[in-house]
Amino acid sequence: MSGTSQGPAPAADLVRPNTTERDMDVSVRVPVLSSSDDTRSPAAFAAAPLAMAVVDREGLVVSANAAMGTLLGAGGASGAEALVGRVAAELVDLASDNRTWHAYREVLRGRQARLRCTRRLKHPDGTSLWVQVSVAPLPEEERAVLVSVTDISGQRQLQARLHHLQMHDPVTRLPNRALFFERLAAALERDAYEESGTGRIGLVYLDLDGFKAVNDTLGHRVGDRLLAAVAERLTRCADEAGHCRTAGGAAAGAPLVARLGGDEFALLVEDSTGTEQLADLAESVLGALQAPFDLAGQRLTLSASIGVVERQSASTTATGLMQAADTTLYWAKADGKARWTLFDPERNAHRMTRQALSSTLRSAIGRGEFKLDYQPLVRMVNGEVRGVEALVRWHHPQFGLLAPNRFISLAEEDGSIVQLGRWILATACRQARRWQIDHPDRAPIFVSVNVAVRQVWDSDLVADVAEILAETGLAPHLLQLELTESALMGSAGRPLQALRALSDMGVRIAIDDFGTGYSNLAYLSRLPVSVLKLDGAFVRGFQYEDSAEGAGDDGQPNAADEIIVEALVQLAHRLGLSVTAEGVETDTQASRLRRLGCDTGQGWLYSRAVSPERIAEMLGAAACPQA
Repeated sequence: MSGTSQGPAPAADLVRPNTTERDMDVSVRVPVLSSSDDTRSPAAFAAAPLAMAVVDREGLVVSANAAMGTLLGAGGASGAEALVGRVAAELVDLASDNRTWHAYREVLRGRQARLRCTRRLKHPDGTSLWVQVSVAPLPEEERAVLVSVTDISGQRQLQARLHHLQMHDPVTRLPNRALFFERLAAALERDAYEESGTGRIGLVYLDLDGFKAVNDTLGHRVGDRLLAAVAERLTRCADEAGHCRTAGGAAAGAPLVARLGGDEFALLVEDSTGTEQLADLAESVLGALQAPFDLAGQRLTLSASIGVVERQSASTTATGLMQAADTTLYWAKADGKARWTLFDPERNAHRMTRQALSSTLRSAIGRGEFKLDYQPLVRMVNGEVRGVEALVRWHHPQFGLLAPNRFISLAEEDGSIVQLGRWILATACRQARRWQIDHPDRAPIFVSVNVAVRQVWDSDLVADVAEILAETGLAPHLLQLELTESALMGSAGRPLQALRALSDMGVRIAIDDFGTGYSNLAYLSRLPVSVLKLDGAFVRGFQYEDSAEGAGDDGQPNAADEIIVEALVQLAHRLGLSVTAEGVETDTQASRLRRLGCDTGQGWLYSRAVSPERIAEMLGAAACPQA
């Protein structure tokens, strides 16, 4: 293409060929050429190994050396002559973007010192090369610029190889964590502004079950070979999934398979079509990994736990997606491994609630957010309130009133049960003493407090109880401590010594939920226990009096429950223990339990857990003579 003598054509008038690619930057540099530069010598210019061309202020090639002709595929010296009169911007693709084109024109007009940029040039034979183009003005009297072109294809290839090594795992040759997150971020960004595609994204995140044992027993070399074999099977699953989508008319390609580190892999599905697609992919991965691996004479079997997440791209972030996948993978392992689990927002909300509760539990004790309600323990022969069980409640500022099953396990996990348990114990003893003082005309009632085994291990429970009883003035026999059957049956060493010391002090020890844990009747006789509390599961079978109404699925009462309860009551009495039946809700249940010899009942038939003031009213009413 030839130019005109009126100056370079405007950008809009240039024919910008699509046979080149551009890259890197446009920069301004101080001119380095002077009137004494050797490139002004025709012989030096022609023989120079650097490809150069002199371009006039109109943008046309005045002269070019043989190296330029060779580099542009024009054929050495003869080719260089053919370049004369050509538009230089077309030869080295300076008009393909407005920024470069503007900078180039500024150099031609003497308003800018130098231009440097990188371009990919394609020869007529289809080959291509990457070059660095520099444009610098010659002395003013020359009214021209020097264009020099350097072949940097080798550097680019080296950079590409280094980038590939940087972004791929050396063991499996899969994309590594860095490339995975680069692709994930790009997919989310693209979906944010593109209307094409489904606008959804999916992730299959897996961890190999028991892989550490392979490394420990067979060595890391076998472990690496196993990882490479796993990568091959995952890639095959991804390719098959991509083929199915293509056959079904979907435009998206195969999922990206990446090794995120260790024995963790991920399959990223861009433009996913829904959870069914992700579930099918997870199933295929599980199936592929279940087939045995034959490695170096070793036949290995393997399984994986998989977390599956699928959601709208617009409503998530890379961090949010990975957190959900990691949580779901944990669920899959907790549920038994060798399975896939789909992300459940409700289950995750429960987990987040647990975390929120756990993080604020200790400080909530200091802020006074806990309170105690009390459920009466009634003597079954006459309905008299014999004692109360203290039940803790949490007035949470965000989640409202919480029952013990929402936070006691958390307190046991993080150790705050020691601080909370001491508060409960002190508050309950103080309240029991207050009722005793306020109602001197009736026999004092005892208070029963639940104790976790960790309280015995992590604190001096005996000293705490003694101190609290001394502070409140409550007699030891008016305090009952409840421990679960499983905790008591496993007690040995320090816990057992503590229980014996408390019993010697006069404090009553009760086994809670008896009959549902690890019953060991021989061991029971050696424990310092004074009360058995029968689990409500036995009492529920006593709800109906005759077979016409029935308690079981077949309409018949459960005779086994009555036999078991009767045997336990008789055994307890022969050991000098009293028996409390939990979960009493009907008169029929109470009547049958009385016939079997139960001493005390607890349940909604008598009262739900109520405030201290309501217990005081019950005590006052019982003390008043009947009219």
